Amino acid sequence: MALTLLGGCTMAPRYTRPDAPIPKEWPGGTAYKEIKPGDAPFATELKWRDFIIDERLQRIIDMALKNNRDLKLAALNVDRARAYYRIQRAELLPALDAAGAGIRERVPADLSSKNRTGVMKQYSVDLGVFSWEIDFFGRLRSLKDEALEAYLATEEAHRGAQILLIDSTASAYLSYAADRENLKLSEDTLKTQRDTYDLIKRRYEVGLASELDLRSAQTQVDAARDSVSRYTQIVAQDENALSLLIGTKVPEELLPEGLDSITPPKDVSPGLSSEVLLMRPDIMASEHTLKSVNAFIGAARAAFFPSISLTSTIGTASTDLSRLFRSGQDTWNFSPQITMPIFDARVWASYEAAKVEREIALANYEKTIQTAFKEVADALAVRGTVDEQLSAQRSLVEATSETYRLASVRYTKGIDSYLSVLDAQRSLYSAQQGLVGARFASLANKITLYRVLGGGWHGEDNGGMDKRQ
Repeated sequence: MALTLLGGCTMAPRYTRPDAPIPKEWPGGTAYKEIKPGDAPFATELKWRDFIIDERLQRIIDMALKNNRDLKLAALNVDRARAYYRIQRAELLPALDAAGAGIRERVPADLSSKNRTGVMKQYSVDLGVFSWEIDFFGRLRSLKDEALEAYLATEEAHRGAQILLIDSTASAYLSYAADRENLKLSEDTLKTQRDTYDLIKRRYEVGLASELDLRSAQTQVDAARDSVSRYTQIVAQDENALSLLIGTKVPEELLPEGLDSITPPKDVSPGLSSEVLLMRPDIMASEHTLKSVNAFIGAARAAFFPSISLTSTIGTASTDLSRLFRSGQDTWNFSPQITMPIFDARVWASYEAAKVEREIALANYEKTIQTAFKEVADALAVRGTVDEQLSAQRSLVEATSETYRLASVRYTKGIDSYLSVLDAQRSLYSAQQGLVGARFASLANKITLYRVLGGGWHGEDNGGMDKRQ
């Protein structure tokens, strides 16, 4: 009988997954590469260790996954949500309790059946079910379903936190490498500027260069010194950020010398359909939240119907403690109770609030999907154009480097002014920094695309919980 009631239906509306408010295909145009089936594995099918193949970066990500405090909090939130779900699920089953009681009461004569003052004693021990609600209309089952979906949403949030941590750690690692490269570039530029300054100073001392040329060279030395100092600070801050992510100081031997020292991640394919986004943890978490609110509507509807509870006990009672467990002292109690709501404005308000909560959850679910589509589209736009940017930037560095060389030769021979050398130096330094930035963008975009497509989690145990429970 009880199992039949527990397996009954609820009054929650039938859930149907809403249509995704995004195009079924990825955007196309001049900013996007043509997507060919099978040209690379899907992000969701590629474990992060197979995607990120740089061994030093793998070790750093391992440290982050073990030590990062935000990820630990996300895991603890899953444990808490699981515990709440089990508490709510237990409400469906009767709780068997034992209770003991003892009473000593002075009774005045006019209240005594013997018309005399006395002390009444009573002792009892009972075993049974105290006020168990029988879930005829599915209220408790709806609350159990709500708790289950809330737990599953928290579990997906934990997976999302893991993906984000992998992305953040890899991006911070790349930022450190790029800034180390910029620091080396600044140091090399400072050395070149000092050599140029020394040359001009000697020319000035023999009357072959003007004081304007000398002061102009000095400004370039000072500007290069400022860049070295600034990038020294940035590199230190990058290392601090990386240490925060991994929860401990980064071992010196794991830090990259520059972008060239990093093995690039593998390419991933977005596939031909945007439906792959529905497997992203943040979207799945949002959908579980929607299901949770939908289940609560069932509990709100059930509140309009009678509530039936049952108390049933067996035990023993006596006026003398020493006779409590003797033969003939047994007692039993069977006490069903039904409560029918007649007028309670809170019931209607709760039902209306539940319907509004569902609309809010639906809007959040749709927004999450649209945001995910934009993130992937942006990453695909970068992928479609970054190679051309790299090619153009390399060509620019070569051109400005040759311009600087020619300007230096012309100045040394007295054909041109030092102003041409200054312009060429600035252009070359800017182009070299731009090349570092473009190389960083190319590597970082691979990691971003992997994350926004839902990669980074694969085959993780769900804690032994069956989603069909």
